[in-house]
Amino acid sequence: MQKRSIQRGRPTGTTTYEAEPAIAFGAAVREERTNQGIAQETLAHMAGIERSHMGKIERGEHVPTLPLILRIARALKCSSAHLMTLTEAKLAESAPSAD
Repeated sequence: MQKRSIQRGRPTGTTTYEAEPAIAFGAAVREERTNQGIAQETLAHMAGIERSHMGKIERGEHVPTLPLILRIARALKCSSAHLMTLTEAKLAESAPSAD
């Protein structure tokens, strides 16, 4: 009997987070940023993170930590509660209706 090798890491295509809230939060950040006319690179600099990381957050590929959410909100000159309200609205838009 041949021993199978163990492959480290997650299988390709799996995530360790719920993608839907991450995508909704990213869309909320992008909406607020574009409404204010701020470039993604500028927002990333103001929040103290790499532009590529900000892009991943906006695309819903990364879920930011609470301290990072607070820094993004501060950079956007809004409250984290405002970003969460926008996120919840986007989640409600994408939810299937119970008709």
